[in-house]
Amino acid sequence: MAKPYVLGIDIGGTNTVFGIVDARGQVIASDSIKTKKHAEFDDYVEELHASIERLLKLNEAEDKIQGIGIGAPNANYYTGEIVNPPNLPWGPVIPLAEKVSEAFNGIPVAVTNDANAAALGEMTYGAARGMNDFIMITLGTGVGSGIVINGRMVYGHDGNAGELGHLVMKRNNGRMCGCGRTGCLEAYCSATGVARTAREFLEIRQEPSLLRNIDIEDITSKDVYDAAIAGDKIAKDIFDYTGKILGEAFADMVAFSSPQAIILFGGLAKSGELLLKPLKESFDKSVMPIFRGKTEILISQLKESDAAVLGASALGWEAKRRLDSPIPPAQETAATPQ
Repeated sequence: MAKPYVLGIDIGGTNTVFGIVDARGQVIASDSIKTKKHAEFDDYVEELHASIERLLKLNEAEDKIQGIGIGAPNANYYTGEIVNPPNLPWGPVIPLAEKVSEAFNGIPVAVTNDANAAALGEMTYGAARGMNDFIMITLGTGVGSGIVINGRMVYGHDGNAGELGHLVMKRNNGRMCGCGRTGCLEAYCSATGVARTAREFLEIRQEPSLLRNIDIEDITSKDVYDAAIAGDKIAKDIFDYTGKILGEAFADMVAFSSPQAIILFGGLAKSGELLLKPLKESFDKSVMPIFRGKTEILISQLKESDAAVLGASALGWEAKRRLDSPIPPAQETAATPQ
């Protein structure tokens, strides 16, 4: 019998990355196309199909694809649609699963948002393998999350559950968030949130800082990291501030679902002890005594260059299983390769 593969597709605002993945989580080959090249979604799907077909042919895998998983902003697992997508040129409703499945002659397709895909990838191939209860937090341009309880991804009744990046951390005079509310975790603990904190600290405080050598509007979280590594006091304080808020948020998350672990992924997660030390101190101080010492805070084990494809590919195995044993989505367990 031919060795089975799935396709993992990650649709980002700039690039769409796709790859062929085997059951052990090995990315056999990958490639990418520009997401916004086409004004019409059908034209985008046509190019995506042609590019993937070339990759399959080069790797002698044309007839070995069992399922397709797609991670995308605002993708809904239940409907297979992207609804009001941020940073994408199509909408307001994109029939993603339907169109991609049609292009690939009916191969089953499952979709979800990018943070849920990351959680599925971590459970299938990474640090959460063997765990039934964990929370995945992605610290990138925004703060995303995927929640797994009793081995099942939490989607809610409408497919939109798990927006922990929009827990309100500052009830009074909080920062405006991109979601339209104020005081959200994302406004403080994303990469853009760290840059906002830097601008605020530099305006309020008078002491010297390496960050003052950069135009204040151009400061990024990477600049803050570089300055902190160089010993800059303000930059270190920015990480302390960010970690404190994250730790408080994690304490609330633990009270909600009592996870075995909270797993961090994304650019800020690579800051190491600069972020983890204040985060863990704040978490230990804030968590309810009954939960103390029961939840690990871990860094993702997925290779960054492969993580998006692996996360999406975990959905590909789920799409295959749904075809083999169709059951209502609410009863499904998380993806596991066969």
